[in-house]
Amino acid sequence: MDKKNSVLQAIVQQGMLPLCYHDDAAQVIAIVNTLYQAGVRVFEFTNRGANAAEVFAALLKVRDADMPELYLGIGTIKATEEAVVFLDLGADFVVSPTINPAVGNLVHAAGLLWIPGCMTPTEIYTAQQHGAALIKLFPANILGPGFMSAIKELFKGQLFIPTGGVDIEINNLKSWFDAGVCAVGMGSKLIDPKDTTALSDKTILALDLIKQARIK
Repeated sequence: MDKKNSVLQAIVQQGMLPLCYHDDAAQVIAIVNTLYQAGVRVFEFTNRGANAAEVFAALLKVRDADMPELYLGIGTIKATEEAVVFLDLGADFVVSPTINPAVGNLVHAAGLLWIPGCMTPTEIYTAQQHGAALIKLFPANILGPGFMSAIKELFKGQLFIPTGGVDIEINNLKSWFDAGVCAVGMGSKLIDPKDTTALSDKTILALDLIKQARIK
């Protein structure tokens, strides 16, 4: 199986894509190691600061040495210049908050998974036209599970992952999975870079609740 499909399968199987940014490489490495020990096998580091490339490079080095089963992607990629930097570093997949077809073309050419962010049916259709196998519904707290329920028949077979405001709570998670998503993005509701003492327990809980939420 190629890397694009391997990453897609891993996200769907995990049912959750944790994501965060921090300027300090040691802090990010500690966070990702905690997630990995708790069972996470796919993680998105977000490109939201001046040190993002430097931190990502350090994270990849530790991943290769200590977390061999982890797929490590880069998020918040809006322009081709950003995409080139992180693809050259070795990102396993690329997540965008918007649809930039040029970014999609670069990621596809590298044989990797591109996950663009969409908020309307028109954007979803546009993302499909540019080969998006998985589409991020963003911001999820504004759209809500009702939006997913309303549009899923229009886009049969399309995989969706809501991100932004999804709660680690069984009713919220169940409403999303019942609506038809394949996984959920988990940012600040899961990871607080300033306080990671409960991260392991929260991660294990989140993964368990997602399993429960998927039961029909």
